[in-house]
This record gives sequence, C-alpha cells and structure tokens, in this order.
Amino acid sequence: MSRSVRTRPEGSGQALSEAYDTALLDLDGVVYAGGKAIVHAVESLAAAGAGGMHLAYVTNNALRTPDTVAAHLTELGIPTEAADVITSAQAVARLVSEQVPPGARVLVIGGEGLRVALSERGLTPVESADDDPAAVVQGYGGPDFPWGRFGEASYAIARGVPWFASNTDLTIPSGRGIAPGNGAAVEVVRIATGAEPQVAGKPLPPMHRETILRTGAERPLVVGDRLDTDIEGAFNGGVDSLLVLTGVTDGAQLLAAPPQHRPTFVDADLRGMLTGQPEVGAADGGGFRCGGWTATAAGERLELDGEGTALDGLRALCAAAWTAAGDGGCRLDGGKALARLGL
Repeated sequence: MSRSVRTRPEGSGQALSEAYDTALLDLDGVVYAGGKAIVHAVESLAAAGAGGMHLAYVTNNALRTPDTVAAHLTELGIPTEAADVITSAQAVARLVSEQVPPGARVLVIGGEGLRVALSERGLTPVESADDDPAAVVQGYGGPDFPWGRFGEASYAIARGVPWFASNTDLTIPSGRGIAPGNGAAVEVVRIATGAEPQVAGKPLPPMHRETILRTGAERPLVVGDRLDTDIEGAFNGGVDSLLVLTGVTDGAQLLAAPPQHRPTFVDADLRGMLTGQPEVGAADGGGFRCGGWTATAAGERLELDGEGTALDGLRALCAAAWTAAGDGGCRLDGGKALARLGL
C-alpha cells in the first residue's frame, strides 16, 4: 500500500486469505472480547489457516507471555503455538537490546510478559532504581499493579536513565468494560518526570518490524478493530489492512478517519478474510457506488440512496466522506445515512 491519500475502500477479486500470505491479527475486539471468542472468529480462522494463510496474533498487551496467549487461543478452539504470538513486550525488548550492553540490567515496570521478553534478549530484569539499571521499561502491569512501581520508574528516569514503553494505549478492554491501559500509566510517569519514552508498540514501526522478523511475511494483511493502533500501524508499515467492526470502531469514526486511519478493506467480522471485497466506484451523476447504494457529499451532509447490504452502504459512504475530507478528517454529518444502515 502506498502512503497516498486513500479515498475509498478497495475491492478484491480474490479471497483475502488467498491474496495475502500472512494475517497479522489483533486480539481484543477481533478474535475475542472479554476472554470469549467473537462470533464467527474460530471457524473463520480455521478456514483461512486450512487454505494456507499463516495466522499470527499481534498484541500491544505486554502483560501476558506468548505461551499464555497461545494457550488461551487454543482453549477457545484456535490451535496456536507461542511462536505465532507477537507482543509489544518483545518489540520493546528488541528496541532496548539495541541500545544497551549485552546482559545490562533493566528496571521492569510491568508484568511477566515484559520480564520474559527482556530475558530472552539476554538482559537482566531488576526491580529497583537503586539496582543501577541501564534502562527503564514500562508495560501494562494489570489492574492491581502497585502504585509504588511508578515511583521506582520516576527515580531512575530523574537520574538520566533512558525510558522505554511497550505501548501507549490509554485504555484496555476488560470483562467489565473499558479500563485504564498502559498509556494511562505512562502518563503518570511522564507527569512526574517531564520525560518522554521511546515507544515500541502499535502503531509505531518497532512493532511492525518485530512482526515481520518473527513471521517472515512477504504479503501481510493487518486485521484489526482500532483505527489508531491497528490501521495506523499498517499505514506506517506500508501494508494493507482489514478493519472488522467487532470492536471499538463504529461507522461514524470510520467516516471521519484521516488518511493514516483509513483501512484498505472493511468488513463485519473475520468472515471477511474468506471472501473477495466489492468494488467501490464512481457513480453516474456524481458520488460513489457500492452494490445497490450510492453515496454523495451534499452541503454539510453525507447522503445515501438505494438499497442493499449495510456494509456496501458503509463502503460507499466512506468513499464519499474520505474524498470530501482529502488529507483531513471528514466533518460532514453522516448520522442519518448511518442510521438508515443500522450502524
């Protein structure tokens, strides 16, 4: 994918699982939610894998180890090896290892996933700012993470120790709703120190580099539910993406997306990996057409005419909105059109 301004979702005459050799799948909101498999996920992934597509699972959550994530996926009915899981802990551990001496001590502000990833890189995890660390690494520590750990990070950073963060997602989904994520914890340390961390996770290049190095993908497809991590990460990596509407992104957010948040393809769920994608083209008389729908930007509103599937209508609306927005985010009112689609 080029970095030119995307003005419409693309079509594909091939099933995406055939057009791409590797799926780089986000987990929360794509494969599972609240620990339970999302509808159609298990059978869709089984079919894609049986057809020869390599399935890799890419997560910004640095708390769990690849072994733990793989075991969870296997329990859900998605047989997975630890080598098929790539975490932001692994990405940040590589980033640190390139900047400190072999065997260096690293102050860990996070959970087991971060400790294991650092040890695999030959680094020595330590717990105190007084252990003379060569770096501070911060990752999600879970809902019961002790407040005092942020103090240890702050003491070391104030002494000039370089600071790294696995990711800066402000929120994380849980079985009870949305909770503060590692980005919120990073803000605590940022406020205390005035420092800025080097960040590894999605949407930044270190995470994409980690996934390519570990999977060997030549034609990867990023599959995600978040515009600001999954889709932007694909944009930054120069690869194609599939947005599924099973997670946090809704129709209004998609229509308003700036160029770096515009996916290559849009579908309802992971069944979209198993099919081609419809073409979105210019309509006679203006606007854009997909299936039986025609979408236009008229005055301050997005308008939709015709009939067909909700997804085709959404794709046509994206073309109208993104074209009107150019290299910005669309501010046209699409509420009435989205309501008509039930989105």
